Amino acid sequence: MALVLSNEQVWKEVENQLFAVLGMVTAQGEARTIGVVYAVHDHKLYIATGKDTWKARHIRQNPHISITVTIPKRIPFLPWIKIPAATITFSGLGTVFNPEQVGKDVLHSLLRGLETDTEMLATMCVIIVEPVGDFITYGVGIPMMNMRHPEKARGRAPTALES
Repeated sequence: MALVLSNEQVWKEVENQLFAVLGMVTAQGEARTIGVVYAVHDHKLYIATGKDTWKARHIRQNPHISITVTIPKRIPFLPWIKIPAATITFSGLGTVFNPEQVGKDVLHSLLRGLETDTEMLATMCVIIVEPVGDFITYGVGIPMMNMRHPEKARGRAPTALES
């Protein structure tokens, strides 16, 4: 049985990370994944990329994507012991926007204070990912030792906030 987590708990973990793996499908129906850096605003993920990148093109053609956020795990004072990362995976819909459409505060957070000029913004786009369905987790909200037991380590929470 999966661990029942609150979506606030899972969103907090997503917001505390900055790296994820974005899964998408090419026009030929082939699966592709790529690592991305993201920012969270209003329970959506924002990803900056070039207008002509593969990920922008694939998402324009097929907005159905998946995201897996990895959460590194370490044993303090024993860094040589390898521990698998905890994960949060979910499906979503990706939409490609021009940078000026997302707002200056979101853009600043996404680019982490990087100075932008008109030329840079002209070559850039922002992918907004709106999660749908449930978060599927492994190793979230449990002691690290319980990660050895899949039945204790698996969890689930709705992506939408309860009203």
